[in-house]
Amino acid sequence: MLTEEVELIIDDVKTSMQKAINHLEQELTKIRAGKASPTMLDGIVVDYYGNPTPINQAANITVLDAKTISIQPWEKSILAAIERAIMQANIGITPQSDGNQIRLFLPPLTEERRKELFKKASAEGENSKVAIRNIRRDAIEQIKKGQKDGLSEDIAKDAEANIQAVTDKHIALVDKHLQAKEKEMMSV
Repeated sequence: MLTEEVELIIDDVKTSMQKAINHLEQELTKIRAGKASPTMLDGIVVDYYGNPTPINQAANITVLDAKTISIQPWEKSILAAIERAIMQANIGITPQSDGNQIRLFLPPLTEERRKELFKKASAEGENSKVAIRNIRRDAIEQIKKGQKDGLSEDIAKDAEANIQAVTDKHIALVDKHLQAKEKEMMSV
């Protein structure tokens, strides 16, 4: 039977590792896979009356087709600021403005660019794995400290095995996300 303290540690491990997975999912949506998606613009901020504002809070973003995104600013006066923000974000797409809206035409991905983007996705995956392993290490240190404070060896061993199982599950999730992203990137 695990003590309450050990159960809390394991719950913390699960929560923290899930946050690492959620972060990976967010980062992977920002990496272009060849299909137009409004999430490609996440993280790009525009100067809106002196305030840094995410583009999606200053304009309507719609996907017209698999290769085209339309950005309709709520006010024409910020059209140039949105264009500038997209250029500075260096997402590999040149905005095209007609004075009322901005269109982003996604160029087809070259084999070289796909490999480059997959390397970026792999690096994000590796960062997530490192974060998950650090969470595991910290939790096991807490268990060992608990052992010095009177936690039985059996409970400590069970807790460590439990933590390792949670870690393995989350590492496998990272790999699954990376495989899905690779498939998405290579199938265009």
